[in-house]
Amino acid sequence: MSTAPLKLSAQSSTDLEVISACLQDALTRMGDMIYLPRERRFAAIFSRFMWETAPARPRGFGLYRRVSCGVHFDGVLRARIQGLRQDSLDEVLELLALEWQEGEDAEVIITLVFAGGGLIRLEAECIECQLTDMGASWTTRRKPAHAGVDGDAESLGGD
Repeated sequence: MSTAPLKLSAQSSTDLEVISACLQDALTRMGDMIYLPRERRFAAIFSRFMWETAPARPRGFGLYRRVSCGVHFDGVLRARIQGLRQDSLDEVLELLALEWQEGEDAEVIITLVFAGGGLIRLEAECIECQLTDMGASWTTRRKPAHAGVDGDAESLGGD
């Protein structure tokens, strides 16, 4: 199944909610994320599970898909990390959600919440985020598991 690549922009909490839903269960590595203080940008590459193409009840192999996507936040004043090993560049990390809250002086705090309790907290001037799918999607055998459903770990590349 082929769908048009996503290209989304967020300037409000409602927009960011959509991007968070698209990134639910996305996989990345510490080595695929970077904070560029001079540019006030945080950027990451994810392997995004394509929830928009996932059938409710699969009927065979290869019905699930993933795609690489780039995500960046602009206007980032500070980036803080908690519960993640910065020296483990190849460790696979699963993004659960984006969370946000109003900060002081009309700033916003955007938190990337990872499985296992890891966090990346971005202190930004405002919500300014872009998500862009990159390249062709690939099939995967596994759908991310939730709420007590058993599931296996998944690699970042095609299965």
